[in-house]
Amino acid sequence: MVDARNHADALIYSTEKSIKDLGDKVDAKTKSKVEAAIEPLKKAMEGNDSEEIKRLSEELTQASHKLAEAMYQKAPKADAEQQAAGAAGQEQADSSAPDDDVVDADFEEVKEDDKK
Repeated sequence: MVDARNHADALIYSTEKSIKDLGDKVDAKTKSKVEAAIEPLKKAMEGNDSEEIKRLSEELTQASHKLAEAMYQKAPKADAEQQAAGAAGQEQADSSAPDDDVVDADFEEVKEDDKK
């Protein structure tokens, strides 16, 4: 019972956070479906029916998959923009960085045998 409640509570929290983080990036239909799945689960958690909590948690999980899809569809575009901004920032950092004589090297520790 406690595990089902903890799982449901974490699921509700993460799903609500995802909705908030995505904001307008997710369509209203998907958002309303997910929100509609959250409410019955919150009400079920007020009771003691662990099977109902598990069932509603599964429904919320299925509904929240649409949020994950929306995040992944938006991610490639956002990643490309971040990488381009990061590359431009790195070029600026490279041009203003002093020339240090830094050498990257691999090394291997060799232990001598005690037996000779």
